[in-house]
Amino acid sequence: MWGYSIIFMEDMVETKTFKVPNMTCNGCVSTVKGEIEQLSGVVNVEVNKPAQLVTVEWENPASWNAIQQALVEIQYPPEEA
Repeated sequence: MWGYSIIFMEDMVETKTFKVPNMTCNGCVSTVKGEIEQLSGVVNVEVNKPAQLVTVEWENPASWNAIQQALVEIQYPPEEA
């Protein structure tokens, strides 16, 4: 008997860590985290306020472009970590 598995790329969880330089207070953290969590497909958001780092895990229909665009729209543009 032959066995095989099919992995669909659209079902894979992606992760990215990036810097948000103007995220300086707890209100900023709440705003950034809340905005990202509202996107459909976002699985997890972790914020390290002292380092100004955000780690996001997502799957379809979310994408890095959608996350980046949402942050730019609320004046918290991401930068490479």
